[in-house]
Amino acid sequence: MRMSRYFLPVLKETPREAQIVSHRLMLQAGLIKQASAGIYSWLPMGYKVLRRIEQIVHEEQARAGHLAMLMPTMQSADLWRESGRYDAYGDEMLRVKDRGGRDMLFTPTAEELVTDVFRANVNSYKDLPLTLYQIQWKFRDEVRPRFGVMRGREFLMKDGYNFDLTKEDALHAYNRHLVTYLRTYERMGLQAIPMRADSGPIGGDDTHEFLVLAETGESEVFYDSQITELTFGDREIDFDDRAACQAVMDEFTSRYARTDETHDAALFAQVPEERRRTARGIEVGQIFYFGTKYSEALGATVQTRDGDSVPVHMGSHGIGVSRLLGAIIEASHDDKGIIWPEGVTPFHVGILNMRAGDAGCDAVCEDLYAQFQAAGLDPLYDDRDERAGAKFGTMDMIGLPWRITVGPRGVKNGVVELTCRRTGEAEDMSVSDAVAKIKAIYAGI
Repeated sequence: MRMSRYFLPVLKETPREAQIVSHRLMLQAGLIKQASAGIYSWLPMGYKVLRRIEQIVHEEQARAGHLAMLMPTMQSADLWRESGRYDAYGDEMLRVKDRGGRDMLFTPTAEELVTDVFRANVNSYKDLPLTLYQIQWKFRDEVRPRFGVMRGREFLMKDGYNFDLTKEDALHAYNRHLVTYLRTYERMGLQAIPMRADSGPIGGDDTHEFLVLAETGESEVFYDSQITELTFGDREIDFDDRAACQAVMDEFTSRYARTDETHDAALFAQVPEERRRTARGIEVGQIFYFGTKYSEALGATVQTRDGDSVPVHMGSHGIGVSRLLGAIIEASHDDKGIIWPEGVTPFHVGILNMRAGDAGCDAVCEDLYAQFQAAGLDPLYDDRDERAGAKFGTMDMIGLPWRITVGPRGVKNGVVELTCRRTGEAEDMSVSDAVAKIKAIYAGI
């Protein structure tokens, strides 16, 4: 993509409505535009990052054998009355009537809907285990939407649902999801800590939230500092191996880590004092096991090997896809702008032409642009006839992890400048070496 043809409405002034860094930078960098309170239009660059995040989620869900589907954003209230949640859910649920006078609602979550899909199509233990998931827009009518996409009313969410014959099977699904989430977040350049949490209106006794530590987090968290030293890395896990999944669960949840809602001061006091930490955290996902709460209410049963009819055991698992953009920016920025991790960057590399119209600079930039495209990478070429300072400012603001600067002096000497956005380190090298280095960086991502 060439900047001269791209829609990137960068703001020069700080938006007055932005209270936190991620909201300010998403507006300034032209990623989003507010449509109404807590509801945003996703502009081209923001939409590209959103799709990158979605792709990682899909890949990790597929790795674990989970099946993607898509459910409607509007649901009938009848299903929620069956489960008993229609009146209990509260004012966050947007309730409407269709033209026939039927009660409808804009989906805040989809346990009832997916259970209805299951009960209509599955009746034997032979079809279990089964995990279905979707990435779909949700709506919760927040009393005070704020902080941009971090606490919006409309949001994009991955919500998954497992159906299992026994509690033991369902708890294995719970562990399996913890593993997939650890892999997912690390691929996005995040350390998301699983913390014992409250289940809220979803219900159930077993639940962990995944929180990214950040000063602007809405939750107060208490944890053993040892947990921040853990990484999943590139280890391979057999998702059918119960012992292996349980071992990961034990490794990442055996140390104290809780949100303020479930904090136990007595247990926390048992952590060595030098390792006790309190901080703020941003929730980016949650997993639940809630047993037969929905299957019993909605009649989702299967026939066992012995011919008995039993309700299935269920759990649900969510990742805030749109919320993750804000969390990533909160965790990765500086005073110049965003710093995208390589796994989610909208463009893999920026090409900055210091003197557009100069035959030598133009030729080198076009060569770089073509080579990156041929390698399957996505470059952003700033070919505008603008001041150098404006070009550097824009590149820093939008936060591409790597930038190649092409100027007349370098062209004369046969070199370009490769700069790392995170460290600011710059190095002169040949075009072929710069291309090779960028290709190598992204080869394993």
